[in-house]
Amino acid sequence: MWASLPPPAQALKAIVVLPARNEAAHLPASLAALAAQAGMDGSPLDRDGFEIILLANNCGDASAAIARRFAAAHRGLRLHVVETTLPPAQANIGYVRRQLMDEAATRLESIGCPEAAIVSTDADTRVAPDWLAANLRELAAGSDAVGGRILTDDSVRPSPAALRIRRIDTAHALLRSRLASLLDPRPFDPWPCHHQHFGASLAVTARAYRLAGGVPDVPYLEDDALVRALERVDLRVRRSPHARVTTSSRLDGRAAVGLSWQLRQWAHLTTNHHDPLVENPHRYAMALTVRALLRQLWQRHGAALASSLPAGIDARLNLCAGTIGRLAQAAPAFGALWQELEIQASSASASKSQLGPPRGPPLVPISQALGVLRDLIQREQAASMPALCAVPAISEVSNVSAAFAASAANAAAAVPIVAGPGPGLGLGLGPSLQRASNTSIR
Repeated sequence: MWASLPPPAQALKAIVVLPARNEAAHLPASLAALAAQAGMDGSPLDRDGFEIILLANNCGDASAAIARRFAAAHRGLRLHVVETTLPPAQANIGYVRRQLMDEAATRLESIGCPEAAIVSTDADTRVAPDWLAANLRELAAGSDAVGGRILTDDSVRPSPAALRIRRIDTAHALLRSRLASLLDPRPFDPWPCHHQHFGASLAVTARAYRLAGGVPDVPYLEDDALVRALERVDLRVRRSPHARVTTSSRLDGRAAVGLSWQLRQWAHLTTNHHDPLVENPHRYAMALTVRALLRQLWQRHGAALASSLPAGIDARLNLCAGTIGRLAQAAPAFGALWQELEIQASSASASKSQLGPPRGPPLVPISQALGVLRDLIQREQAASMPALCAVPAISEVSNVSAAFAASAANAAAAVPIVAGPGPGLGLGLGPSLQRASNTSIR
């Protein structure tokens, strides 16, 4: 597949990978944005420092021809176009992105640059002028991978009801990120951060990519699976507000599950006048608190942390101390331990019809969750920050209009604060719910 590629330049700092399937309508704008990359100060970016590998697979349109014409018209841009037809079992975004990222890693390793970046985007996405520079800056600061902020262009205008759900969903996700930054802060991903780590904007060093085992063998949600693999071995994933892209809001996507699927789900919910159900924020807060405590114990005691578990934490996990100790002994890193605890606790809670102590429902309507998250954040930051700093932070991170920030604030303020009986336990979202939620791209 890659025999036609020229040898990589010795000066490469990044390889941009771009999967494309029937993207003739979007490719010109996508490629133009990549060709216009500049430094953080607006100065032209050295084109010898990056190349683009575009893989057009199973196209029934002129995607590959459009890309080749663009490359011919921009001779200074290292744009390599590969066209192929894959068998049905391999003609999915998971396989295609894995092939692209594997090849990029191989090329960077061949020139002795394992710390150089593999940077993924999509053919229906327009990257910001300083997108590549922002990713490289985050990696140079010590991150192993960078999830960029992904916005939608609303080329397909949603109904007012669907737009309301999308905005509330964005506010909910960013408020969860803010709460996580308070209850389980991680130095490599400080606030302001966000919730996204998807293929439209995902950078990783070649070294980290290999340490994580590459893109897992899945047909879709491969980006989320890769990030879980990175976090499983304690690699540092930064969700940066500075690396920004805008992607299409079409409903006929190329992946079985992705943004288009999420947009269709929102449209279905609005048709039936339903608010999405999300994890109870009290349970999420408890999960963050438990994770932060276990992380500290791991840093102090490593796999022997079970001997230092505080009383009652086994009950909160729905797991006995012996099981926690056994999982810790088998875990190569804290991330692996936490993911195994999520799986085990979810299995245990399913057999008991609850997750952790019976302190509130596991799921609540998203409009209700907004108010609870707002209250939890206010409590955590009350000692050092003015009241309700979370909503302005949403505006800073998402870079949306003042009208959006006002609508998010109004949505949060309009929901009564529900005083629950105290946090329950919801270990993250649990693997299956987490993967479904992570398809949301706002």
